[in-house]
Amino acid sequence: MSAVEPLSSHAASWAGISSDHASNDDPLPRLPPLGGGRTERHAVPPLGQILLEMRAVDPMHLLRAIAIRERSEAPLDDILLARGWIDEHALLEARCRQWGCRAIDPVSQPPDPRLVDEIGADRCLRLGILPWRRAGAVTVVLTFRPDGFASVQPELGKRFGRVVMALCRRDQLENAVIDLRGNALVRIAETCVPEPESCRGHEGQSARPAGVAAILALAAGLAVAPAATIGLLAVWAVITLIATTGLKLACLVAAAGRRPQRDSSADQPTRLPVVSVMVPLFREDDIAPRLVRRLGRIDYPKELLDILLVVEEDDCETRAVLGRRPLPGWMRVVTVPRGALRTKPRALNYALNLCRGSIIGVWDAEDAPAPDQIRKVVRHFATAAPEVACLQGILDFYNAGHNWLTRCFAIEYAAWFRAVLPGLARLGLVVPLGGTTLFFRRSVLERIGAWDAHNVTEDADLGIRLARHGYRTELIDTVTQEEPNARPWPWIRQRSRWQKGYAVTWATHMRSPLRLWRELGAWKFMGVQILFLGSLSQAALAPVLWSFWMLALGLPHPLSPYMPGWIVVALTGLFLLAEAANISAGLWATRGSPHRHLMPWVPTLHLYFPLAALSSYKALYEWITRPFFWDKTAHGKLTAQADAAELLPVLVLTNPVHVPMAETNVTRFRRPHAARLHLLPTAADCCHVEDGSGALRQAVDLDRLSGQHVGSGLP
Repeated sequence: MSAVEPLSSHAASWAGISSDHASNDDPLPRLPPLGGGRTERHAVPPLGQILLEMRAVDPMHLLRAIAIRERSEAPLDDILLARGWIDEHALLEARCRQWGCRAIDPVSQPPDPRLVDEIGADRCLRLGILPWRRAGAVTVVLTFRPDGFASVQPELGKRFGRVVMALCRRDQLENAVIDLRGNALVRIAETCVPEPESCRGHEGQSARPAGVAAILALAAGLAVAPAATIGLLAVWAVITLIATTGLKLACLVAAAGRRPQRDSSADQPTRLPVVSVMVPLFREDDIAPRLVRRLGRIDYPKELLDILLVVEEDDCETRAVLGRRPLPGWMRVVTVPRGALRTKPRALNYALNLCRGSIIGVWDAEDAPAPDQIRKVVRHFATAAPEVACLQGILDFYNAGHNWLTRCFAIEYAAWFRAVLPGLARLGLVVPLGGTTLFFRRSVLERIGAWDAHNVTEDADLGIRLARHGYRTELIDTVTQEEPNARPWPWIRQRSRWQKGYAVTWATHMRSPLRLWRELGAWKFMGVQILFLGSLSQAALAPVLWSFWMLALGLPHPLSPYMPGWIVVALTGLFLLAEAANISAGLWATRGSPHRHLMPWVPTLHLYFPLAALSSYKALYEWITRPFFWDKTAHGKLTAQADAAELLPVLVLTNPVHVPMAETNVTRFRRPHAARLHLLPTAADCCHVEDGSGALRQAVDLDRLSGQHVGSGLP
């Protein structure tokens, strides 16, 4: 059996380690074979004991870290680092003493690339190991997590024979792998979804010829037989209108009968997991500082929080802004190497290899998530069935009242996230995911290949692939505030990207309709057709349906000679029913106090939806010419509302955190008619007051009131 052995002087010289790191004057104890258990003779001393002997940690801090470890999945060293209770260099030295290993910096002493390729750069990052160099018959393997080294020993033994374990810091290992095989990691990120389920073979093979042929056929039909062509388009438009209206009404009824989610701290798992959240940024230098402040308000143990700010290599402005301010230990910048393809899912796939958590989340750069959002996610996953692989939160806008367009956009979002998506989930249909406030079980996400890097609506595509693999998505009652487009042209650009992605997603999964039918079943298969093909058809053929109002008004129409009066009456009734469905969904979704001011604007959606028809033609053009082009949405344009959103996450809490007065130095204010004041233990030290009915009365920024930072003093 292969074993982890001490790095002898002879082996070190062959491996290229300087003599000051491999001396016979400092003999290393022989470690036991991996997988054979720890014998009494070779017992590994506790890390805390070594840290105390080195005087590298305060005893009280160590006791608190041990207590935290008992109720979380975080290792002791991560807790100490996240709390700032120990120095990285001292921790590495203590680890070396604990395990009788050498410390090697793989950045200054690069590894043998052939050994890295034996394992694969992506697996090196996920397993936390780095085959470094060979010394005769021995292979030196670096790790930053010696406690888990035994779990990878069988694979290492098969590939390398005898191995010697050496230690390094996490950032050193990750930087060494990226420096050596960054291009390979990019290629993996671009192709991790299996070819049959990816749209990357779409360009130049099907979309362009099919699209050009369809346009030519339509033009020829209108020229040769205009009435017949318009009639066929009208029949299809009416069929899809009936289907989409029926689905919307069914979702509304299902959502109305949905029970409110029980939110109890008793459901919190006994050991909290590590949660990684990726935030992709591109040309977000204006909003990046605001984003860091908002993320600082997340109410989750920092040793269990892993925030990755994912930026592109050539985005010098955003990288410079993030580099000018120190980030907390639980937040780090991940730079994605440049390439021919630049999409959000490509960046997410690349950063996924660097995540620490068993739960993976996604936020957008302009997002302001509720501070208790991750706690709700952890509670929900702890009690959900194993097949629930994804949780979708609710998206809302912090500048909904800016103008008419943002009001209508907010109504549409409210109907989508509060009526349609919950209804789809309750009806057992496929849930097309939103692009943010998404949380996944990491094991499932990696099993199905994560995101399709070439799909510009990677979220909707991922929702279908989860369903095809037998997993479910559930909605969770937590809100993320974000910024909508407030001008027509940016709105059209964003919506056209979504519509193009829907078209690409539908075409990709319909390559083999029978296979899709077998994997989804008839019910979900029909739901996908209505959601994707039906909604796209409605947007593109909306002018055909609008033309029938000419008949109702007695104006001439190309089809008027062929349409008896009862058809005109039936179409009028159908149009009124569809309008009533839209208004009902909007009114139901905005009935709550945060959106009640939008209810008078719901009837004006009739003037808002034509923008989707314009965007659909841009989407059709780009589907044929540039299917993978990511038409990026600019953020940070409404700075006043965005600044006000700094406090908005506090306002959406349904179960505020009660902080014992012994653990905070914040003075408890009292107001008339206020039952109690809930204090939020975050870096912002915000609080809010509720009256006896639970209605929000006032939010207070203690920093601004006092003119100085008021710390919570929490561990």
